Amino acid sequence: MSIMIRRSADEYLDLLAHVEEVFEWQVSRDMEPVFSTDVDVELWELYLSGFSDSAERQHHNCHACRHFIERYGHLVTVNRDGRVTSAIWSADGAPERFRPSVAAMAEAVRSAKITGVFLSAEKTWGTPRTGIWNHFAIRPPAGMRFRCATQTPAQMMAEKRQDFYTIVRALADFGREHIETALTLLRSDSLYRSEKVLGQAQWLADLHAARAAIRGIARDNVTWRAVATAPAGFCHPRSSMIGTLLEVIAAGTSFEDAAGAFAAKMHPLAYQRPQAAPAPGAIAAAERIVQRLGADGALARRFARLEEVQALWRPSPRKTERVEGRGVFGHLEPKGSRAPAMRIPAQTMTWVKFEGNVLPVADRIEILAPSRGNYAALVTAVHADAPPILQWDREDVRNPMSWYVWNGGSSASQWGLRAAEFYDVSAVTVQPSMWGGGFEHQGKSVIFLIADARESRDAGAALFPEILRSEFHAIRSVIEAFSNDASIEGMHEPHAAGLMFSAGKYPWNATMRVWISGRSLEYRLDRWD
Repeated sequence: MSIMIRRSADEYLDLLAHVEEVFEWQVSRDMEPVFSTDVDVELWELYLSGFSDSAERQHHNCHACRHFIERYGHLVTVNRDGRVTSAIWSADGAPERFRPSVAAMAEAVRSAKITGVFLSAEKTWGTPRTGIWNHFAIRPPAGMRFRCATQTPAQMMAEKRQDFYTIVRALADFGREHIETALTLLRSDSLYRSEKVLGQAQWLADLHAARAAIRGIARDNVTWRAVATAPAGFCHPRSSMIGTLLEVIAAGTSFEDAAGAFAAKMHPLAYQRPQAAPAPGAIAAAERIVQRLGADGALARRFARLEEVQALWRPSPRKTERVEGRGVFGHLEPKGSRAPAMRIPAQTMTWVKFEGNVLPVADRIEILAPSRGNYAALVTAVHADAPPILQWDREDVRNPMSWYVWNGGSSASQWGLRAAEFYDVSAVTVQPSMWGGGFEHQGKSVIFLIADARESRDAGAALFPEILRSEFHAIRSVIEAFSNDASIEGMHEPHAAGLMFSAGKYPWNATMRVWISGRSLEYRLDRWD
């Protein structure tokens, strides 16, 4: 009997490693969300029933392992087709002695119904070791850990459950034809600032299509997956601008009336912007939330420096060095050594084509400064160690950079530039929310940073509700008041600023002069793609 127990102990260590490998494959590798289920059998009893020998069964009757199985053993992942798989158990590759137990638990979990999104702030799930004994345990990646100072994991899981029912009701109220009509209007650029709503509309359309393609419980499963991965606010269409648009479409409102109502609500000075000063109670509540978040220093903003920008392109170093063995003027070409340059008319193209064909070979770029345009500045946190406050800024991958433009545009002179003159482009970048991906609902823009551009007008702190993390949504009126009263540091120092061009807004009328291998060509960019 002791030999059998020893062999079982050796295989048990293999089982512990196998469980971690399954979790790595199913969850950690792609940071998949995990879900709780309503398993209607006792998983612990299934585990023990896999051992035919009573002594071996008693040997594995462990309190720490039981706690792990009851707390985490019911968790599953969901693929894009709604198929459920255990996040913990897989008979494939499991040690033979434990295979019956693992297979029984995997099947019970797979057949169960999802009851919610599972979240945990714990660094380790389970107790890896007590004394000389090893137990079931998993160490989820840091990115999976729940981090929120204003809510507990239980509170957020309850919110996600409510999100599920909210989105199911919304999909029942608005048919696929309503959502497709909304998408058509938003893509046509006939609605003001449509790019702010297009991402949510596309998300709803994709979810509607995914649910229509499957039947039964799988429809709920894909909905749970969508809820778990949805950007902030996407699960509340009725209380957002997409809900307003869908309601007027469903009511048969004329396009003119719908576009007018949409434009009024989407105005940059109104969209998600509180219109009244915060009450004393709201300020006190905001103070408590900011203290819990440790974010009091995170609200201070400064102009970003050029070297901090994640650039798609920077100019090639100027070739001023002396050519070895040819003297001071050896790099100059004598008269008649080069054929006269052919005069090539300006080429009109999209940004996508320019990025793919011209940017990789450009040595130098100049841009024509319009008298009035979408001049923009990049802004970042004053304190580098301040906690994240922006949607795209994370503890594990920091990106505290944001941007601002003036409503209606601004003049070249405000940025220290002369209209109708060409200026060197010091870098080309996209808006900071695009640097890491995953925030397409924030829109798409490219920024040509101009070496000589400097802001001269106070923009407050340029902290807008639509770019802040969801923890700040409840105190947006206070943040708005703070932003209006604050200033961005570093205005009189060199900072990253230039011209911004956005997808969905055209014509751009962006005129570039590009040097490639010593020759210049002129380009006019008219739209994104």
